[in-house]
Amino acid sequence: MDMAFAHDLAASVGVRLVSFDRPGYGGSTVAPFSLSSVAYDTAVIADALGIEDFATLGHSGGGPFSLAAAAALDGRVSKAGVASGGGPFERVPGAMNSLDEGDTAALALLPGDPAGAAARFAAGFEAFAEMFATSTLAEVSAGFGPILSDRDRAILEDTDLAVSLGLSMKEALRQGCMGSGWDNVSWVGPWDFDPTVIDCPVLLWYGDEDRLCSPSSGRWLHQNLRNSTFVLRPGEGHLGFMDHTREMLTSLTA
Repeated sequence: MDMAFAHDLAASVGVRLVSFDRPGYGGSTVAPFSLSSVAYDTAVIADALGIEDFATLGHSGGGPFSLAAAAALDGRVSKAGVASGGGPFERVPGAMNSLDEGDTAALALLPGDPAGAAARFAAGFEAFAEMFATSTLAEVSAGFGPILSDRDRAILEDTDLAVSLGLSMKEALRQGCMGSGWDNVSWVGPWDFDPTVIDCPVLLWYGDEDRLCSPSSGRWLHQNLRNSTFVLRPGEGHLGFMDHTREMLTSLTA
């Protein structure tokens, strides 16, 4: 999800937000990508905007990309933030057990057939994409059903936030699901960088009732990163970053 909902808030605390679509999302051309390739894309975009040093922030599947930039762009990333983000599945205890049959079948194709794995992962997002394309806002919120915590559902009672989430997801999937397929190849599959080499401070935020990304990923990252801070909030789920955006932005740019 992008940070469109937070533009005014960011401006109020003096933070410039820059985001971009990974290949296959929004209007970006469908193409294979990895964690590290997107990190280098980040550097190209920063160069084009005249930005030398910056902090990164990734939510959910964006978390590993935030870390990849910190690892690949040595010295340019001042701090990296991960909000409810995944850790390396093959290294986080119990992570593989959270995968469904389709994801397990896709993962079995790696590393030999990444295109085939991406297609299989993408197939798992098709119903999700159709829901966002054809359903009303209320139907979308209901469709999330059991994967949302009570606090997540309360957040989506804020119409502005719910609309922002819905529009973001609809825009992301308007070309189809291959962006999501390659996303999963990059971070559900073996990571192409070692997070333990990251030198900059890493801030980790998780909710103990997150049903989409287990806090065990955050704990693993905290235990294996050189310089990290781990925050686990009781009673919060996957959308906690919408509650704590101001704190995250100010902590990353302090």
